[in-house]
Amino acid sequence: MTDTLQDPEICPLGVDGVLVRFAQSLSDTANARALNFRDQAEAAAITGVTEVASSLVSVRIGFDPSATDRKTVTAAIRLLLSEPSSGDATARRLWHIPACFSADHAPQLTEAAELAGCRVDDAITQITSQQVRVIAIGFAPGQPYLGLLPEHWNIPRQSALTDMLPRGALICAVRQLIIWAAEAPTGWRHIGQTAFRVYLPDTDRPFAFQPGDAVQFAAVSDTDFAAIRNDPATNGGARCEVLR
Repeated sequence: MTDTLQDPEICPLGVDGVLVRFAQSLSDTANARALNFRDQAEAAAITGVTEVASSLVSVRIGFDPSATDRKTVTAAIRLLLSEPSSGDATARRLWHIPACFSADHAPQLTEAAELAGCRVDDAITQITSQQVRVIAIGFAPGQPYLGLLPEHWNIPRQSALTDMLPRGALICAVRQLIIWAAEAPTGWRHIGQTAFRVYLPDTDRPFAFQPGDAVQFAAVSDTDFAAIRNDPATNGGARCEVLR
């Protein structure tokens, strides 16, 4: 059961923004609606709009007050929402990313699997057998929130922080996965390790992912992971497949 809004909420946001919210809490349907509306708003090229940015269940429309005003932008948003979306809900890109789930690289996988009510082998199978969507990017540059996992993966965050996790850590909570952008503490559980860098500041596209991308993890051995980590030719052995 979800609380997806039949009529999205349109709210003022600061002096130069409008927020279009599709639900009060995360669901796959609400996230898909937000991503589709983001594409719709970008394609509309509304006069004076400077930014169209999606989050888990909402879209921020930023505008230049010297070029337009909130009333005009809001009217354009209402018109877009009244039109049937012609957007394609399927992902434009599919990322295949190696991940190591051995004890040395997944110190909290057993604990997370127990909370999800499954064995470790089953947990790895479940995590690698499905494609997850980049539902949002945030908290750190380029850092993706990936989901949604099945309902039994609605496991809580820890009550205390883990002092430090390495870049590329695969972490889990509340039906979502994250590839950790940089060394930092977290309350999410460390269930695997990638060598993938989500933030590439010295490139022309510093964020590897885009909201709406699909991701599928592939389990690799310690030996293969060591080789991947030491290979500078690829970003953690990842392969990006263009779907449309």
